[in-house]
Amino acid sequence: MNYKLSQSNYRHSVVGADTKIPLKNGQYGAAINFDNAASTPPFVSVMEDINNFSSMYSSIHRGTGYKSTLSSQIFEEARSIVKEFVNADPDHDTVIFVKNTTEAINKLSYRLWNGNKKSVILTTWMEHHSNDLPWRNKFQVDYVETDPKGKLSLENLEYKLKSHKGNVKLVTVTGASNVTGYVNPIHKIAELAHRYHAKILVDGAQLVPHNAINMKPKNPLEHIDYLAFSGHKMYAPFGIGVLIGPLETFKQGISEFVGGGTAEIVTHDWVVWEKPPHNEEAGSPNVMGVVALVAAIKTLTALGMRNIDHHENQLTNYANLKLKSIPGITLYAHTALGEPRIGVIPFNIQGFAHEQVAQILSNEAGIAVRTGCFCTQPYIQQLLSISPKQMELYKNKGVGPRPGVVRLSFGLYNDFSEINALIHILERIVKHPRI
Repeated sequence: MNYKLSQSNYRHSVVGADTKIPLKNGQYGAAINFDNAASTPPFVSVMEDINNFSSMYSSIHRGTGYKSTLSSQIFEEARSIVKEFVNADPDHDTVIFVKNTTEAINKLSYRLWNGNKKSVILTTWMEHHSNDLPWRNKFQVDYVETDPKGKLSLENLEYKLKSHKGNVKLVTVTGASNVTGYVNPIHKIAELAHRYHAKILVDGAQLVPHNAINMKPKNPLEHIDYLAFSGHKMYAPFGIGVLIGPLETFKQGISEFVGGGTAEIVTHDWVVWEKPPHNEEAGSPNVMGVVALVAAIKTLTALGMRNIDHHENQLTNYANLKLKSIPGITLYAHTALGEPRIGVIPFNIQGFAHEQVAQILSNEAGIAVRTGCFCTQPYIQQLLSISPKQMELYKNKGVGPRPGVVRLSFGLYNDFSEINALIHILERIVKHPRI
């Protein structure tokens, strides 16, 4: 396969792509960031829009001054821009602004909870803790299994839906794994969920920055009921996140987080709550975060989500090919060419702790990666074939090293020369263990 950079202008679209940093040898080298699944740098356009808007920034909602009116207008218009970006239902869905995906999922868990633990939430073995822990103290939680390669089993999903006999309230699944990069067939999952009278939530934190999302496809059974994602993983790291879902979900009951901006009338005896989404957005809204998110959405749209996906897939395929040629490296994600995935590659090097590899890459070559379990400990335990007994020994007696892998995660601005630099240092690590 002939690999070449898909879009030369991608690199110039982010801040700090060519920053020089100090290395262990006392020299300076280019910082190479392969930790984009954790958080991405801001787009240049995001910083420009933040700076341009800052002179007009003011508190929003109910302010009568020009700046306040303008800020309110920008804030409210952003909801339509977000809906259009993911093709949400313009009439029946609402957009709620939160801090991040974690807060979005927590918010939905409270909104769907009615105090009855008979309802079942189906999540999966491959989920981030943020799409597991919020459900545990409110519902019965069951986990859809993954196969030996770590891929979601649709057969097991349907088996679980059948076995719970109509008690599944929600199927909640990651759009793309932050560990293996596998992209789940969210529309097939949605169709299955809806056939068994359940709704679906997609944790889009890892998927939205890399693939086009369609919440409302032509087949109504395939529609996505709820979607959550974060700005800081899509080149807008200013503390903003999004929860999208049916307006009806947020009309009844009271938000788990209330205060300023959530009530229309208050006495000491009763409260008339604001209508959604405002009843869900307590406190002073993050207007700057919304401005950043809109700028990021506009830039991603202009670059083209298909173009971004193509470029990042080329990077991933190239890196996989090179990594497979290095003896002693074990890869934990397995996809065929053309199989959907995002640019995430987990691996380990025989004879090296994952933390040690990361430290060498940073000190010697200025390459940033992430190691550990990435807030997906059960999934990592499964991928590494770590038994429950081993985990008990680790927990109670500290027996064995801390489980984990090295994770590469690519952004649209990464290029092949950076991967070559990575491969060069990894080959040195394998050949000269005392590097």
